[in-house]
Amino acid sequence: MEKWSLYDRMIQGIPASMILDELFVGEHWTLVRSGENWGVSMTVHQSAGPEEPLRPILGRPLREAAALSKSWDFKEASIGMAALNAFYNAPERAKQLGCFPPEGGPNKKADAFELYRSAAEGKKVTVVGHFPHIERQLKPYCQLSILERDPQPGDLPDSACEYILPEQDFVFITGVTLTNKTLPRLLELIRPEATVCMVGPSVPLSEALFDYGANHLAGFCVTDGALVSACIARGGRMELFDGGTRVSWTRE
Repeated sequence: MEKWSLYDRMIQGIPASMILDELFVGEHWTLVRSGENWGVSMTVHQSAGPEEPLRPILGRPLREAAALSKSWDFKEASIGMAALNAFYNAPERAKQLGCFPPEGGPNKKADAFELYRSAAEGKKVTVVGHFPHIERQLKPYCQLSILERDPQPGDLPDSACEYILPEQDFVFITGVTLTNKTLPRLLELIRPEATVCMVGPSVPLSEALFDYGANHLAGFCVTDGALVSACIARGGRMELFDGGTRVSWTRE
């Protein structure tokens, strides 16, 4: 597939009338606001060269900020992903899609690892990105491989994807692969019969991801922007989840 087509489709899906009103870039998370909508993504501190001053985007169309998702300065790309999520992961939109927890209650389907654990039992499973507690959640039940750019003990380097992914039955992929541009190639490597789950706050609830090979999207909706922005200002990490709700969307 054309490498930028997935990004371009998501960017063009944002209404032209939406404006970027606020921006918060923290150590762990990036947050943007457009009107009543908030979007978050993980902050990735990598770039292709010397860090440049951020181009002026406040007050500009949200689409322009979302186009930063294509930047090779990954801090800029983190802003682009947060801008995409300000549209795609707005709570009202998630409710329309039927993937927001009923009456604000816990979404039992939002944890993709738990949702697919029974189906993945005894199968070959790869997780791209070392999620917290992933060994406890999956390793006792399946043939687990973890691919990680900064490998922990027991992980494989992410370059092993070329050898590992074509053999897998289930693949869970962090949304950060959209930020660092590895997702298109990962999706090409996975065989059509495998189940593919995109996981994490950076994942947009975009139907385009289904068309490019994902079967399940497990993302995050910000419901309390003030709490999330305060968390970012403190350099918090897991406190982010107190300011929103996990959401889950499966293509039928």
